[in-house]
Amino acid sequence: MSAAATDLAAPATLPTHTISVFVNNKPGVLVRVALVFSRRGFNIESLVVSPGAEGRFSRMTITCSGQKEDLQQVVKQLAKLVDVVHAIDHTADQSYEVEIALIKLQCALDSRTQILQISEHYKGRVVDFGAESLILQAHGSSEKLDALIELLRPFQIVELVRSGKLLMARGGTLT
Repeated sequence: MSAAATDLAAPATLPTHTISVFVNNKPGVLVRVALVFSRRGFNIESLVVSPGAEGRFSRMTITCSGQKEDLQQVVKQLAKLVDVVHAIDHTADQSYEVEIALIKLQCALDSRTQILQISEHYKGRVVDFGAESLILQAHGSSEKLDALIELLRPFQIVELVRSGKLLMARGGTLT
């Protein structure tokens, strides 16, 4: 392969990692966690923050792409932060993952049947009907939602909102 052809080759896709960070529920913790990723040159692709079982703690589920070795360094740096109880990369773990999407489509009456059939196949449901639009809600793996969205693109997606990945380790493993 020539040097020119090598330069034009598509960049290698970096593996996606899902990191769970259990933190004290205090102001400024989110900024400090985000700064660890920023300093190491990582872009956070999704971030979900929710209260833990006890109100004094919160759970952050962070999705980003990068090499495993680099992410291990980020996880170690996160664990050193004062308000971080623990940080775990769950990429290789047995875990349950789910994401929710709301998809608003502009659609005339003649295309609704097709849209509803696609939605039903992905176990989506209509949460709002309008004269010229509808809103679908779907949940599942990120890959499942990606596939649904690609099938709906020809029908003119007006708005798209995704929750970001939620994750919980299976069995007795700590999330």
